[in-house]
Amino acid sequence: QDPFSSLSPRMTVEQVVAEGLRVHAPELNPLEQQIRVLAALQEVGMDEAQFPGLLARYPHEFSGGQRQRLAIARALVVQPRILVLDEPTSALDVSIQKQVLDLLQRLQRERGLSYLLITHDIEVIQAMAHHVLVLKDGQVVESGPIDEITRQPQSDYTRTLLAASSQGSALHPR
Repeated sequence: QDPFSSLSPRMTVEQVVAEGLRVHAPELNPLEQQIRVLAALQEVGMDEAQFPGLLARYPHEFSGGQRQRLAIARALVVQPRILVLDEPTSALDVSIQKQVLDLLQRLQRERGLSYLLITHDIEVIQAMAHHVLVLKDGQVVESGPIDEITRQPQSDYTRTLLAASSQGSALHPR
């Protein structure tokens, strides 16, 4: 949710990204861990050529979008099949949001990843989701394919959410 507070300021980029490997792949030696870390960073568009001394740097040395990429690399390094994304673009400005969403879509295609996306942003939902659950007070009020939910909502609550979001910006059907 917040790339500024989700990464430990006391850990280097290498330590942050490798953290999950210590638990999920303890059989890897330090060189193998570093190779996985570098591959994950490369996959999210961060490498030594662009960021000299990348592995030894600290999260505060990066922008919000770059920190979000570090957080994504930290998740990818353990080679998951599903990622939980809780408001992945909420702390980012609009142009960086698009870059992060494009990255997530590319990773989904290339890795066959599934996402459990938690957000209030209808445009993010439309860009990323295939199937939607609308929750109110912890209860599912509606579920179905994204196009069906946005074009023909059955729940008054869903209609209210869609109306509120369309006042802030135009909805763009996929």
